[in-house]
Amino acid sequence: MIAGAFFGGRGWYKFSRNRLSLFGLFLVISFILMALLAPWITPYPQHAESFIDFANANQPPSAKYMFGTDLIGRDVFSRVLFGYRISLRLSIIVLAIAVPLGVIPGLLAGYYGGWWETITMRIVDVFLAVPSLVMALIVVGLVGSSLTNAMLAIAFFWWPWYTRLLYNITRQLKNEGYVTAAQVVGASHWHILIKEILPNCVPSLLTKMTLDMSFVILVAASLGFLGLGVRAPTPELGSMIAEGANYLPAMWWLPVFAGLGILIAVLGFNLVGDGLRDLLDVEV
Repeated sequence: MIAGAFFGGRGWYKFSRNRLSLFGLFLVISFILMALLAPWITPYPQHAESFIDFANANQPPSAKYMFGTDLIGRDVFSRVLFGYRISLRLSIIVLAIAVPLGVIPGLLAGYYGGWWETITMRIVDVFLAVPSLVMALIVVGLVGSSLTNAMLAIAFFWWPWYTRLLYNITRQLKNEGYVTAAQVVGASHWHILIKEILPNCVPSLLTKMTLDMSFVILVAASLGFLGLGVRAPTPELGSMIAEGANYLPAMWWLPVFAGLGILIAVLGFNLVGDGLRDLLDVEV
């Protein structure tokens, strides 16, 4: 259904008519390709690791160093692209954990109702009462800063959004005619949930996941900016902005290009998500 809606002639035509969404798709594809191909397309891949070259430190943008160099002579352009790898990997893993954790209880609460609905949704309300970034800060601050801890902290507090989304959709769909027909012919509850209801939740899930990619990138960058993300010398966009902000305006290229890297990724996923929302006619 989703493949036909998007990759079919009509779906792609409608999506491509939205120039902003098409531009967002270009940004997303560029972001993914640069992240995946960073070791091969960066001019100085060794600068993404422990590397020191004081002779070329604090160099402004030039033909040799497109985005300039940092305090110890590392190429900022190379580190931004490797920072994309961290952002992409973190976003994918966070959603891979948060989506299943949120979808299953949301389906059950919306379909069965009763005590399961009451308990599940009250737990969701508790988690949603505190911003995800604040809770992630608390967890990472307690267990220590690392890529693994950052991913787990963000994922642990991201699942309630998917639970609420699936709960609302399932409550509406369980009264549809095709669900009633499946019940009449004796289909099991699990068959109805997995074969009848869940596939019709995919458009909303796909749209929300696309939009959430940008939010996860922002939260991860915020953790890095506060010194609670990936540890040095691994390049991470948020920590690069934090480091460069201390030397403004003299070394403006340090935070500016890392910030533009975040802007490109976030803007791309947001524009694509808006296009999918219009194409698939869903609310998230």
